[in-house]
Amino acid sequence: MSHNSEEWPSRSLLGVLPPVARQELLGLGVETRFEAGEVLLSEGARDRHVLLLLSGFAKVTATVENGETSLLAVRVGGDTVGEMAAMDGAPRSATVTACGSMTVRLLQHGVLHGLLTRRPEVAMALTGIVSDRLRWANRRRLDFRGYPAKVRLARLLVELATAYGRTGESGVVIGCRLTQPEMAALTGAAETTIHKGLRELREDGLLETGYRSTTICDLSRLRQVADLAHEE
Repeated sequence: MSHNSEEWPSRSLLGVLPPVARQELLGLGVETRFEAGEVLLSEGARDRHVLLLLSGFAKVTATVENGETSLLAVRVGGDTVGEMAAMDGAPRSATVTACGSMTVRLLQHGVLHGLLTRRPEVAMALTGIVSDRLRWANRRRLDFRGYPAKVRLARLLVELATAYGRTGESGVVIGCRLTQPEMAALTGAAETTIHKGLRELREDGLLETGYRSTTICDLSRLRQVADLAHEE
């Protein structure tokens, strides 16, 4: 089956790879399906395989010191999960759970290592993505201290639109719909605050929410709310 980069978010691994490398990656491993609520990877596990997500989206969570679960990130088709354990052999640092039906390709760590050796462009792309994720995590920590909740929410929506958005009739469509508690977890805000912030963004004509998607109607104005206009 042939695939092209337009099928994947531009900042995902499958989105950034050149066609030949992408097709080779898509031909590796074993295709597997997961349903909503199924665990793809478990925090603390010692397995070392990597999952290449082809469709759907998943939540990345970890247990914090008080025993509660914290939502760290979302991953969608085109992304990989589990690459850190595959590369360094350490226990899994987080749990990855399917948020609906998903199709993935399971690659044993030896298969991944072989690909990275044969194709340095894949190794470079994967390194860049891991670096982007680290920068994103660092920005979130700084955002918690430096910005009010509505600005943190706007920054999260801009990040999701930039990384995972597709152009639609009304604006940029974010295919991975997060619940308000999940947005609260990702922004470090109270759920009531997120509810109020989303309502204000909708009233201002910046946002439309549907059953399975969120549409950013005016990304430029949202970037201004997020104090990101200077980065355009």
